[in-house]
Amino acid sequence: MGNTFGHLFRITTWGESHGGAVGVVVDGCPPRLALAEADIQAELDRRRPGQSRITTQRQEEDVCHILSGVFAGQTLGTPISILVWNTDAKPQHYAPFQHLYRPSHADYAYDAKYGIRNWQGGGRASARETIGRVAAGAIAKKLLREQCGTEIVAYVKQIHKIYADVDPTTVTQEQVEANIVRCPDPACAEEMIGHIEWARRQGDSLGGVVEVVARQAPAGLGVPVFDKLEADLAKALMSLPASKGFEIGSGFAGTALTGSEHNDPYEMRHGQVHTRTNNSGGIQGGISIGEPLLMRVAFKPTATIAQAQETVTDQGEAAILEAKGRHDPCVLPRAVPMVEAMVALVLADHYLRQRGQCGT
Repeated sequence: MGNTFGHLFRITTWGESHGGAVGVVVDGCPPRLALAEADIQAELDRRRPGQSRITTQRQEEDVCHILSGVFAGQTLGTPISILVWNTDAKPQHYAPFQHLYRPSHADYAYDAKYGIRNWQGGGRASARETIGRVAAGAIAKKLLREQCGTEIVAYVKQIHKIYADVDPTTVTQEQVEANIVRCPDPACAEEMIGHIEWARRQGDSLGGVVEVVARQAPAGLGVPVFDKLEADLAKALMSLPASKGFEIGSGFAGTALTGSEHNDPYEMRHGQVHTRTNNSGGIQGGISIGEPLLMRVAFKPTATIAQAQETVTDQGEAAILEAKGRHDPCVLPRAVPMVEAMVALVLADHYLRQRGQCGT
């Protein structure tokens, strides 16, 4: 019912923001993949709150515990269950807002759908749910890296009206992790950090764009017509909290080109078919062609801000909301590992589907 993602490599996330714990069950991971908690922890550390002065100050270590599916350091082929305890949950901080609909949050939407909602930090609508995605994504990334040589690197491309200059064909994760905003353009990163700090002082928030590239993804991934690779990637990335837009390859900018300008000519290189340009973003006809997969995800400004906002109560009465507490003034830096995880989950699933159907 909406909490499970994937076909062969399938995940189900569970837990609420201020509940006892959050986690994920990963089903369909092939056996004999070397896996330790440290492999997962490295990715969770990139996602966790309180990691810098420009993120939420909620202090969670987000230590993962593998409960099943791994024996003697290898996956068994059985469901892998991963748990992360919530150790700094403060649901009482949300008590003043339990009857208020926070603007641009999921409060009213959940009430309209279920007739009940968890007002303690938003429950399942909180970005804390993404812990399960990132943990599962760490397994998917390792599977892809070891069996296909695939490398997935995401980075902050834009914050508000500040745009970074990044070469997706050469950017490294080391360059991305070199600063707290996760922008591999150093000069631009400093400007972004200053702008985020300004927004926090104003009691406001900022949005932006995360760009992600998957290099050496196998050709042949994707299943026409309804499970096209870009369609599943779009669903995956648009399911992330605060995401509002998706582009692949030339994206919307491609609409300003002619066909002769946009088409990617084929050529032979080292005995392999390649394209001279990559306006298609590495996918044609819904199937990967072996070129780098290049995508962008737009994230809205964080909905929780410190400024007074007009709203209504769950009884329909006019009210003023002045949010307090811990929140990210900009979700982009912590969204980077989330984006990588969702891309990895889609590629791992389609890799197993391709191997199962075609044997390659």
